[in-house]
Amino acid sequence: MTSVRSLSLVEGGKPVDPAEPTTPDRSEAEVYLAPQWKLVWWRFRRHKLALISLVIVILAYLGAATCEFWAPTGQDSYRASLSYAPPQPVQFGWDGGPQLYVHGYRSQVDPLTLARTFTPDESIKIGLQFFARGEPYRLFGLIPSDRHFFGPVDATQPFYLIGADEQGRDVLSRIIYGSRISLSIGLFGILIGLVLGVLLGGLSGYLGGTTDSIIQRGIEFIMSIPTLPLWLGLAAAVPADWGPLETYFAISLILSLIGWTGLARVVRGKFLELRTEDYVLAAEFDGVGRLRTIVRHLLPGMTSYIIASLTLSIPGMILAETALSFLGLGLRAPVVSWGVLLQEAQNIRVLASAPWLLLPGLAVVIAVMALNFVGDGLRDAADPYEN
Repeated sequence: MTSVRSLSLVEGGKPVDPAEPTTPDRSEAEVYLAPQWKLVWWRFRRHKLALISLVIVILAYLGAATCEFWAPTGQDSYRASLSYAPPQPVQFGWDGGPQLYVHGYRSQVDPLTLARTFTPDESIKIGLQFFARGEPYRLFGLIPSDRHFFGPVDATQPFYLIGADEQGRDVLSRIIYGSRISLSIGLFGILIGLVLGVLLGGLSGYLGGTTDSIIQRGIEFIMSIPTLPLWLGLAAAVPADWGPLETYFAISLILSLIGWTGLARVVRGKFLELRTEDYVLAAEFDGVGRLRTIVRHLLPGMTSYIIASLTLSIPGMILAETALSFLGLGLRAPVVSWGVLLQEAQNIRVLASAPWLLLPGLAVVIAVMALNFVGDGLRDAADPYEN
């Protein structure tokens, strides 16, 4: 194993940082004195796919936090007469200047099947603009506004960029609103899992002996239970008369109570490695308490590992919520999440006429892949002293 402290020389006598062997642009003193987070960052940014994914993840969470601004309409705004209206492709024209617009709809009802079909009405042009006025909302629940990032000039005109659902609600707006629940439930779940994983895993690795055996047998028991049946059983125990907020926290708690075992194993293994280090032994000889030794000396030495593990845990939480909501045992309407939106995609006949209802699944795939790539990059960069 080559340590980052073992710097080799390149032409001109400049030291090379093994974290970036092809860019000898840092002095030896800078590398020697760099904190661990900076060493991790130097190595992480070499992982281009992880870096791009990190940008996507940050934008996704910023968009979820300000979803009212990005969504063209409200999550419950509907037009019953436009049930399953198809997507309206954005057109570009020139009418005294550049103009974006979509065509209106022409609908007719089949007299035999009573099915309503829509065709573009090219005689109707619905102008579009950025920062359009539309349905009023309160950003962060505090700031009143009626500006939306993109929408029709006339807010009374229909605008379905990727189509409408059964009740004539904009699918794109509901996907954007659903990101707030689906992405945040992973964060809330891992916060609880972080406490359980670090506490029990740390005690197991640091104390060892009987404590270690008891905790590890408990972890093995939980991990041996089939995940999906356990989720279904616990989610089915949530009272049906609970409101959306109570159900949200209940599902988050259920997912976190099951998902902490992997982190506990990682923490235990790292504590077993670190507890014999000189600085830990010195703290013990100096009379430092066990809790303070764990918090002040052991945890900082594995912060990057914990971050990487948590990042890889978020996709599992998102997928679990999506699966439970899709099966009708998780979140329920009027809550809007990607899993709830996918419930409408269970009917083959509906999908045959409105395949855009599967697009919330694409949002899940993009979010999960981006988080996995970020987690892989962090995991590779977790030990910047390895070459």
